[in-house]
Amino acid sequence: MNHVPQLIIDLALILGAAGVTTIIFKRLKQPLVLGYILAGLLVGPNFPLFPTILDLESIRIWAEIGVIFLLFNLGLEFSFKKLVKVGSTAAISGLFEVFFMLLCGYTAGRLMDWSFTDSLFLGGILAISSTTIIIRAFDELRVKTHQFASVVMGILIIEDLVAVLLMVLLSTMAISQQFVGVEMLASVGKLMFFLILWFLSGIFLFPSFLRSFKNLMNDETILITSIALCFMMVVIATKAGFSAALGAFIMGSILAETTQAEKIEHLLKPVKELFGAIFFVSVGMLIDPSVLVEYALPLFFLVLIVMVGKTVFVSIGSLIAGQPLRTSIQAGLSLSQIGEFSFIIANLGLSLGVVSEFLYPIAVGVSVITTFTTPYMIRAADPVYNLVRQKMPERWYKALNRYTNTTQTINESSHWDEVLKDYAQVIVTNSVVIVALLLIASNVLFPIIQQRMANPVLGGVLTAILTLLTMAPFLWALIFKRSNRSSYKALWVDRKFNRGPLVLLELLRVSLAVLYASLLLNTFFSIGVATVITGLIIIPAFVLFYQKLQQFYHRIESRFIQNLNSREQDGKSNYILPPWNAHLAFFNISADSPLVGKSLNSLQLREKYGINVVMIERGSKRILLPNQYEVLFPSDRIEVIGTDEQLSVFRTLVETVSADGKILLADDNPISLEHIKVLSSHTITGQTIRESRIREYTNGLIVGLEREGTRILNPDSTEIINPGDVIWIAGDRKLIRQIFQIS
Repeated sequence: MNHVPQLIIDLALILGAAGVTTIIFKRLKQPLVLGYILAGLLVGPNFPLFPTILDLESIRIWAEIGVIFLLFNLGLEFSFKKLVKVGSTAAISGLFEVFFMLLCGYTAGRLMDWSFTDSLFLGGILAISSTTIIIRAFDELRVKTHQFASVVMGILIIEDLVAVLLMVLLSTMAISQQFVGVEMLASVGKLMFFLILWFLSGIFLFPSFLRSFKNLMNDETILITSIALCFMMVVIATKAGFSAALGAFIMGSILAETTQAEKIEHLLKPVKELFGAIFFVSVGMLIDPSVLVEYALPLFFLVLIVMVGKTVFVSIGSLIAGQPLRTSIQAGLSLSQIGEFSFIIANLGLSLGVVSEFLYPIAVGVSVITTFTTPYMIRAADPVYNLVRQKMPERWYKALNRYTNTTQTINESSHWDEVLKDYAQVIVTNSVVIVALLLIASNVLFPIIQQRMANPVLGGVLTAILTLLTMAPFLWALIFKRSNRSSYKALWVDRKFNRGPLVLLELLRVSLAVLYASLLLNTFFSIGVATVITGLIIIPAFVLFYQKLQQFYHRIESRFIQNLNSREQDGKSNYILPPWNAHLAFFNISADSPLVGKSLNSLQLREKYGINVVMIERGSKRILLPNQYEVLFPSDRIEVIGTDEQLSVFRTLVETVSADGKILLADDNPISLEHIKVLSSHTITGQTIRESRIREYTNGLIVGLEREGTRILNPDSTEIINPGDVIWIAGDRKLIRQIFQIS
């Protein structure tokens, strides 16, 4: 009889138990993650009634692979551009909530006499909500078209990034046993350096690579190539001193900017679900029921902290960011749970050997309980809002409304803001590339050349020349590149006291370039020789080849920008985070919808439902701001604007929300919802909406107007626009900002 390896027997047991429990949980309409955890508990060493896994070490390795695929897939859904576009609401709310939940978790651990590292990791465990659980709850409760759902998804993007950073910081802080210190600051700086470097190099290389071999790639080669790139980055990250999970996340976020992102995510789904299932089963295997009984009181205490703390801090953060009271409370109650990232953080502590074994099952217990309560918390949003509204003094409520209107108004940015942002971008990005080239030259290139050349001096000269040639375009950009010339010129000619700071900024750029060149030359030559080379060779070479360096750098920059925008150029849909109660949502027209075959004029959607149709997608064709004679057909994907209540009524006519069942928060959507404060200098002041011809000039539609705290949805075309009014326009973002001269 052939011998069957124990690993195969264990996998059969794991997958069999997982299959049975997930079928049961699917029937009960509960999250499958809980089924996997239960399966792990049943086949684990702490539950002797069923057959038990024996080869625990091999299962742990498979679980590590599961974490890699989970983080790789998370990176594919993440996208650096999406982070930039989530807006101030998500950034402020997410960071506010994470900071205070970290503080609450740490404080709770110390109050229970837990160790420093246990308390530290407890804060990280309680800080991150579950994307999987929230999306499932939104699907079941049919609230994905509501405004607060967009706010929640933006906060989850921020939380995902913070969770990845926490994994690095917690590792450093757990080992150093300090909140601050040179070691931790060095780790933060090192992390930021590598994140920027990986992003720049990854966006420059990998989209071009996939595009070049697009015709040779079928589903199989795309899957194998993407997984190979993932594990390659995992190896690089671990060699640099970071976790494998961070490397997987970085590669996923880089590939998220390519035109193949959706294809990779689709092909990766079965692999991710297989290894993810093994990871979550391994989570259940580590649960000891006796520990949960022993720590029942702390478990209950921590559940309360998560449910109350997240609700309060997300709500306050959203209010600070300028969201209405109802939206803030809805977002807070939606995020009142922890999930898969909490398991990963707890597992990190165990693998480092810095946390107690009881922390892991407690984290799982808190996650399981808060997962069950999530739908009920979301349903409780309206009653909680009504209660708060009744108890809140009227002057407080009016003050909140005024604050919301003020923070949501688009203000013109100053020239200094634009110039400083431009300088920071140029200095940081080029400095990172130059420092990376210096490190490669001294640690990799120079040893290789030394092995092949007998004369060490010649080896140093050759290394210096090759490195300088590679660095030259980036040194040129560091010294000379200026993107926002109009703002710089405006500051220079505006007032004389602007010139001093501008000159200092230029000197800073030149000084950094000289410093980097000196560091390179000082590595291989004496100070005197380095000075002579700089004066006689480098400076004249820059003057002589100025145009060539400029052209070469612009080619590099153009390729990077093309790769960064490749998904937009390919016509993929994006996410948008609209700021007011009237917001954008997507619907697919089903074949049975009563809208099919009728024109927009005959349907009178604006008059009957308060809905404005701003875009129709029909196959590869996009109809922006369709006219009244446009007819709707089955499978049309329409983008509309309305309030939560209006969209809820309207969806009954349409049936489906999106083709992939995901909430759509956009990157490259041509239609944007913008709101602008009308100034007396604007030419539209004193004109009616029809006379202003905003629709013609901006390819947009005025869908709302705010005047002295009063909001008018779908204002009549005869409404006169007054100074101080805030008008809401659905249309082309660039045209809107160009017409109103907003940067």
